[in-house]
Amino acid sequence: MVPSHAYVPGHNARHPDDWFDEIKASVTKDVPLDRIHQTDAWKAGLYYFHAGYFWECHEVLEAVWMRTADPSPERSITQAIIQLANARLKIRMGKMNAAQRLCGMVDDLLVQCAGIEAILGLEPKTVKSWVKETRESIQV
Repeated sequence: MVPSHAYVPGHNARHPDDWFDEIKASVTKDVPLDRIHQTDAWKAGLYYFHAGYFWECHEVLEAVWMRTADPSPERSITQAIIQLANARLKIRMGKMNAAQRLCGMVDDLLVQCAGIEAILGLEPKTVKSWVKETRESIQV
């Protein structure tokens, strides 16, 4: 389900509260943690991130984040993507200092993933490259 628009707080209309419920419902207690990256929520979150739906990415990946153990590499990588989506949303909103701060938070989360080849089917070095791209787009 692709939303009709990317929600930007203060700039356009928010999606109905229940719009993402079906996607988030793919993350159940019955889904083994080693398969959580196969859920619709994980897949949609990454799709939304790459398609520029940053608020929407956060919305669906939160269901994955809530299902992960605390602490765990799975939680750290999920939170890193959520915060990076938030950073990109802040850039779109013209809040560059907030975006910089969020990139720093993502760096800290990725330190917790050091030495792990892949987490939820995603390499931490790939997320690091997304942070670099995000920082390069910040206009201060």
